[in-house]
Amino acid sequence: MTKLKATVYFYIPKEVSLLDLSGVVEVFQEANNLGLNYELKFVSTVSSVISNSGLALSSLLHFTETAPQKNDFIIVSGFSTHQLMNLKDEPLFFEWLHQANKNQTSICSICTGAFLLAKSGLLDHKECTTHWKLISKLEKDFPLLKPQKNTLFTKSDNIYTSAGIVTGIDLALFLIEEKHGKDTATAIAKELVVYKRRNGTDEQESVYLQNRNHRDEKIHTIQDWIIYNLEKTSTIDFLADLVYVSPRTLTRIFKKETGVTIAAYRTKLRIEKAKSLLANSDYKIEHIAHLCGYKTSKQLRVILDDQIDLLPTAIKNMLA
Repeated sequence: MTKLKATVYFYIPKEVSLLDLSGVVEVFQEANNLGLNYELKFVSTVSSVISNSGLALSSLLHFTETAPQKNDFIIVSGFSTHQLMNLKDEPLFFEWLHQANKNQTSICSICTGAFLLAKSGLLDHKECTTHWKLISKLEKDFPLLKPQKNTLFTKSDNIYTSAGIVTGIDLALFLIEEKHGKDTATAIAKELVVYKRRNGTDEQESVYLQNRNHRDEKIHTIQDWIIYNLEKTSTIDFLADLVYVSPRTLTRIFKKETGVTIAAYRTKLRIEKAKSLLANSDYKIEHIAHLCGYKTSKQLRVILDDQIDLLPTAIKNMLA
């Protein structure tokens, strides 16, 4: 494990979103618990801030009293969306950001924090992202940006942006991996009970939540069974028996409620599980294929080849 003395500056805007802030804080705190050496400093334009949930945060250091350097991080937390309607220029803060950028500090935003970076000009001509509900506004308000839709986080040189909320944790783990390696990031993820570390190109909406915007309890039961039994083979007759309907009825209702066939739904889940295991385990591809319900690795490779343009480079290399 590479030890590196550095400071993480958490910029706290007015009406800060607590989860945007606390998730990233916990990642770096856990890094310290593992023996790394990060000093955490909380900065703002004022000494006390009221969060968007009404909790007061006090004893904040004024950002002008700091001078972030190359090995440091600046994390700009997200804030309540109604502030976006009247986002003001912050000349001193923007100057501070630009100086940090010149010093090659890693500058990161969580959720609506991207709007502050955009307002400062740091995101001009750069790929970036924010919460999916705000991508269109970011694109409209700042036409020089290159907003990336349905992306968890982006990296452009030393500037990073994330979609917000728990994706801030994904970004923080990515930052740790860049500095200290995959094993350290994985260890922190386990301590935080994060199911898996996601890549920046993963969809903002989890595949396990997709196709579930319906109220049919029988179809939810079938979807749950498939999710927890991906390694098993099952016929339509077997699944139909689970919810006491005919195979023909199940096939019809499943497609009506979810928009996809049972086979397509199961394949989507198996691809997600395979990608996760390939990226975050040391299993051989033959074993991963079995865990995903395929008899041979060739079957899995055929399925993944159809998704090759959407796969991270590391996984493409494994399949080569």
